[in-house]
Amino acid sequence: MASSNSSAGEDGSPRHRRARNDMLKMYYNMNQEDVGGLNSDPTDINGANFDPQIYLSKVMKEKRLNELIDKEAEMVKQIRSLDSDMQTLVYENYNKFISATDTIRKMKTDFRRMEEEMDRLATNMDSIADFSAKISCTLQERREQISRLSGTHSLLKKLQFLFELPARLKKCIEMRAYGQAVRYYVKTRGVLEQYQYMPSFSSIHRDCKGIVEELRTKLREKFSNKESSARELAECVDLLLQLKEPPDQLCDEFLSHASQKLDEDLEVMQSQIRLHQSPADDVVESDQVEADISPAERFLKNLPVDILEFVDSSCNGFLSDICLVISSYKDLFVHRQSIHTSDHNQESLEEVANNKLGEFVLVRMAQYFQCLEQRVQAEKNTVDNSMLVRALDRFYRRLEAVNNLLPRLNILQRGAEIVNKCATDRVEYYLDGLKKHFAECLTDIRQILCAPKIAGKQEATDLSELLATMQSSIVDQVRTVLTNLKAFITNDVTFSHTSFFPGPFCYDIVREELVIGFLKHVFQVALDLSEGSHDKSSPPAALILILSRLFLDFEANTVNQFVSQVNEQFQIDPAQVQTTAAALCAESKMVAQRMLNHYVKVQGLQISQMLRKSVETRDWLNTIEPRNVRAVMKRVVEDVTFIDSQVGMLYEEGIRKAHSSDSSKRTFQSYSGPRKHQSTARSFTPSTAYDTSLMSNIQKLFSERIEIFSSVEFSKVSVLTGIIKISLKTFLECVRLRTFGRYGLQQIQVDTQYLNLYLWRFVIDEKIVHVMLDEIVGSTVHRCLEPVLMEAS
Repeated sequence: MASSNSSAGEDGSPRHRRARNDMLKMYYNMNQEDVGGLNSDPTDINGANFDPQIYLSKVMKEKRLNELIDKEAEMVKQIRSLDSDMQTLVYENYNKFISATDTIRKMKTDFRRMEEEMDRLATNMDSIADFSAKISCTLQERREQISRLSGTHSLLKKLQFLFELPARLKKCIEMRAYGQAVRYYVKTRGVLEQYQYMPSFSSIHRDCKGIVEELRTKLREKFSNKESSARELAECVDLLLQLKEPPDQLCDEFLSHASQKLDEDLEVMQSQIRLHQSPADDVVESDQVEADISPAERFLKNLPVDILEFVDSSCNGFLSDICLVISSYKDLFVHRQSIHTSDHNQESLEEVANNKLGEFVLVRMAQYFQCLEQRVQAEKNTVDNSMLVRALDRFYRRLEAVNNLLPRLNILQRGAEIVNKCATDRVEYYLDGLKKHFAECLTDIRQILCAPKIAGKQEATDLSELLATMQSSIVDQVRTVLTNLKAFITNDVTFSHTSFFPGPFCYDIVREELVIGFLKHVFQVALDLSEGSHDKSSPPAALILILSRLFLDFEANTVNQFVSQVNEQFQIDPAQVQTTAAALCAESKMVAQRMLNHYVKVQGLQISQMLRKSVETRDWLNTIEPRNVRAVMKRVVEDVTFIDSQVGMLYEEGIRKAHSSDSSKRTFQSYSGPRKHQSTARSFTPSTAYDTSLMSNIQKLFSERIEIFSSVEFSKVSVLTGIIKISLKTFLECVRLRTFGRYGLQQIQVDTQYLNLYLWRFVIDEKIVHVMLDEIVGSTVHRCLEPVLMEAS
């Protein structure tokens, strides 16, 4: 502490340090009041209001001896560091001051030399000004004479040009340099008209006027020549406009001559369309008109061109010519109007010129679009899309050039309508093709199913193979159609990037009209088959069964496959579609259910027809004692067995209820009661019949109700159960309409027992067969005059 105080007293007294700090604060623009306002603590060693006495007394009170010694060592270290920094700063500033002093001394020397040079320059400029003034005074008179002579020389050259103008114009006309002649005349026209009252200029003006009239005649002849190109026509119009011909009249004449070439292009297109539509007739007509052409040349000339060649020819011919006509017309009558007309008439002439051009282009483009539509319509029934799409792409690209020349006519919209119409026609053609293919598939399956069987070969047709063939064929056709239509939206096709085409084409035309339209058509065809009358033209039952399985597979896989394929290939957002895949799957399952219900109904009615005829055509009162089962019952079992094998080709077995162990041995014990009175016919009294009827009705109360025409499940046992229920119900209703004798009852008993031995194997629950056969026997007993049942054995 003593050492620090002593050092502070030698060269660092508090007053000296405070003065030094004030100078530093002034140098760095630190306001004393601001610093004090920020920190007014007198014990803050870095603050502006720092008081060393207060700080020292506070430290000695708060800290111990060892802490004071450490604090002293730290402060000594900081003082030395600050002294070192200050010495470094003073040294650096000293070097900078020395460098600045040298620079200032050198600048003083340089400026002194520069002042001397500036003085010499001012002296020289004064000498130059004196010499220039002397020269101007000396040449003043001669300058005026030279100016007069120069003007006279220029005037003489102009006069010489005017006197030589008629000869120059004749020479240009002889050399067919019409543009040069017009430039000569236009250059001198104002002077000749201004001084035509003078005799010498009057003769020149008269001669030039006659020569210019001859020039106008030459230009008119060239303008009227059919062999003149569009560029030559444009040059003629430009020269005539410079000769002050009426612009509106020249507009009409220019368009009239231009229409001749365009009409020829349209005639070529019409001839190509006629050749494509009826090449044979055109070959005969060409033979009559051009008999001097060799047969090979005549044949090649009359070959119909394809759509791509047709579009290329029309684009390179008609569209190129009309673009050249529009460009030339606008350059001559619109953009350059200010050169040849006054500002007063320019706006009206430009409007008239634009209106004439618009009417002309609309008429010619309408004829062109009509020819193109006729030719594109001829491609409606072609299978491949690639050439047609390339042709439409080139047509649309070239049409954009025409539209850019005259955007106000909106020609591109008409071209877009043609592209949309062509795409719609292609989709309609493919849709018709898919519909015809589906009809052909149905026809092929019907022919296979209805084909007569070869003797000795009674094998059933493999329905699963027919189904797989039909399904794969339909899927392949749809996939091929979608692949062909994808050519309309490839990246290299111009109109696929427009706002009018991709959305409606992908969402509305391809997805909704083609894919979903085809599926709904297939559904409707199936529904029409299921609702048809049961005559000779009705479809085979096996076809109905195949269609039911087809639409069930559609619901499981095919519909989602079609929808996902069209969504993926045509970049369709499923959230923005009209018809969802779930709705189509539900509709497909509904159609499959109706087809299967119809199949059950058809097969049940077919067996029912046999049973009905077997009951109605027999005399049950006078029948003989039964010795065997009737043949119709064996036929019923055979048909049911065949149906079982047929349905088993397409559907799974299904779930059956557990069978009892004696299903095949069951007899009809419900009606064994009357046998105690069977010794004589008189033993069957009305009271006995009443008791039997009462017992039967009581038994029906406790039996389950059987729904005959309910919807069947997609399984084999459910289908066979529905067919057997319909058949046995028909058998029951026919029995209720007949009256039986003793042996007739026994024959029914034998038949039902035979059916019971076989039919229970095909149904979901054997109780269904047992209950319905019991009802048949019970109804027969009720309708029997002598109800005596046979022994079970």
